[in-house]
Amino acid sequence: MTTSRSSKSPARPTGAIRLDTPVKFLKGIGERRAEQLERLGIRTAQDLLWHLPHRYIDASTVTPLVRAEVGQEVACIGRVVAKGVVPTRRGLRIFHAVLRDDSGVLECVWPGQAFLDRTIVVGQTLLVSGPVRFYHGRQMAPREFVVLADPDSEVDPLAGGKVLPVYPATEGLSHKIIRGLVERHLDALIALSDDVLPEPLRRSLALPSLQDALRAVHRPATAAEAELGRRRLAFDELLDLQLMLIRARTVAKRSRSGVAFTVRRDLTTRLRESLPWQLTDDQHRALREITADMIAPDRMHRLLMGDVGTGKTVVALFAMLLAVENDFQAALMAPTELLAEQHAVTLEQLLAPLSLRPELLLGRQSPGEKQAVRARLAAGHARLVVGTHALMQESVSFHRLGLVVIDEQHRFGVEQRAALIGKGAAPDVLLLTATPIPRSLALTLYGDLDVSTLRHRPPGRGTIRTAVRSGAQRERVMEFVREACGRGRQAYVVLPVIEESERADLRAATTMAQSLAARWPELRVGLVHGRLKADERDDVMRRFRAGELHVLVATTVIEVGIDVPSATIMLIEHPERFGLAQLHQLRGRIGRGTEESFCILMSDTEAADRLHAFAGTQDGFRIAELDLAERGMGDLIGARQSGGVEVRHAQLPADDDLLTRARQLAIDLIGADPALQRAENQQLRARAVARYPRAVELFRVG
Repeated sequence: MTTSRSSKSPARPTGAIRLDTPVKFLKGIGERRAEQLERLGIRTAQDLLWHLPHRYIDASTVTPLVRAEVGQEVACIGRVVAKGVVPTRRGLRIFHAVLRDDSGVLECVWPGQAFLDRTIVVGQTLLVSGPVRFYHGRQMAPREFVVLADPDSEVDPLAGGKVLPVYPATEGLSHKIIRGLVERHLDALIALSDDVLPEPLRRSLALPSLQDALRAVHRPATAAEAELGRRRLAFDELLDLQLMLIRARTVAKRSRSGVAFTVRRDLTTRLRESLPWQLTDDQHRALREITADMIAPDRMHRLLMGDVGTGKTVVALFAMLLAVENDFQAALMAPTELLAEQHAVTLEQLLAPLSLRPELLLGRQSPGEKQAVRARLAAGHARLVVGTHALMQESVSFHRLGLVVIDEQHRFGVEQRAALIGKGAAPDVLLLTATPIPRSLALTLYGDLDVSTLRHRPPGRGTIRTAVRSGAQRERVMEFVREACGRGRQAYVVLPVIEESERADLRAATTMAQSLAARWPELRVGLVHGRLKADERDDVMRRFRAGELHVLVATTVIEVGIDVPSATIMLIEHPERFGLAQLHQLRGRIGRGTEESFCILMSDTEAADRLHAFAGTQDGFRIAELDLAERGMGDLIGARQSGGVEVRHAQLPADDDLLTRARQLAIDLIGADPALQRAENQQLRARAVARYPRAVELFRVG
């Protein structure tokens, strides 16, 4: 009896191993291990080669156990000589392990992680890193640990050198096993890898060959060697990304025939004359850039990036009026009803001297209200409209849509933005974001867009003082908040979690709201967090905006979408749990009026330098640079909604020089060979397409 092989199961290759060979056919792997590797995205031999270490253990920087001093944060290596789980009086179970090296012993504790008793065994060699404290003797509370060797292993885990690669791992497949698999096949797989960068170019950039770079990241002799290899891989991915972005701009400009507006100096001039303040230099510059785009025959596709409170809405309104005075309609879409309402109120105030009134279209409006707005839009009677996702519905049509403004554009997907833009013949598009990012990150994320920036706040806004306070000063801080609210001010109290948990000793929003309501019976306290339904959350925030609540206790759901001029205090508990950019967005909720405002970072631990650096500046772009340096590219970029931008190796701003060179090279290459069709460029095109599937269509265009 014979059996047929499933069509989904590739046949065993009969020839030599290739990069596209299924990983299960490599020696030492097989079906079961291949299934484990697939959880890490490793399906082929090439995937195994490109499963790169995410960090390294440099033995020259490891601290002997006996020299791990209280108050320090150290990394140590030791063999487990004893372990166990100890319960506390509160019922919390703590896993203990005692490590030994040639210098002595150190106890490690993992509160609330009793399950580690099944993972860590006596005899294993561990790398542990974390702070050392004194509690019945020296103890480390490891932030992480790595199993370097099993109990029966007689091989020194650092025998291959002082720099040990640590690979991303998964359940049942430790980084040690992965390191062994990679090491076994490394030389053969590197030999199969082609380098598409010409040698003269590599030399001019002082970068190694691809083969040498791969060998350096997997098998480095020194940390400097691993870094040099990483920079070569970083340049390759930055070049691929810039080739895609520059090509996207080229294709878009060729296919972007739109409305050529005329500067009529009617509504725009009247708005400028009616403003009670002078526009900033940044706003003037942004308006010149936007106007130049709108009067050109090509469609505008511009991002207006402004720090919190720098006046993006006013700039967007000038653009909308330019469209209106050319007998077109303009639409502004916001991600939440609260933010849309806020924009509508702002525009209504600014447009009152011009006898114009914006329409508002929201999902929560009655059927009759929505139908009336839709009818006015379709007939052309409504010139300006502000709304949410309701603007994208099929039932909404425009008489002559000329400009689409999308606020907090990252909150909308590509299809959602396209749905609104598609309601016009060829409307100009202005995207707004209140998230400042450094130039290097902007070129990486938005290299296919034109970008205008606003850095400075308009005059007349109140100053914001930021201070870091410790637990010992809590009573003084709370009394300060109470007194301010008693004088008619309002305050935000922001916490990182909704409810308390045994696994995290953090103050929580729900218990804080209850505590403050009992502590301050004369004040009205509200609570918002992510588990509330959207309409419930918006209702509480509307009450706060209307002055019905003195204190709003919240999680980070208030980062965007609420503008309360009388809110002058932002108290942030456990600020060390937030990114710097997130802290800046939270701080931006105050200082919206003319009164002096106060942002207080309440930390129960010794405040880190990063918090003092944050307190020392209000420049969102400077904070974004600090945030980028602290968190790295991967955490900040993620996957861009327009189609999977992934930056794994580049580390900005440290690699700014590589980005600049990669971008210039991409400009030169696309300028001379727009679709990379020449023989010498075809491998570059193939690699860019392989990394970014979105590029397939881009480079298919002639």
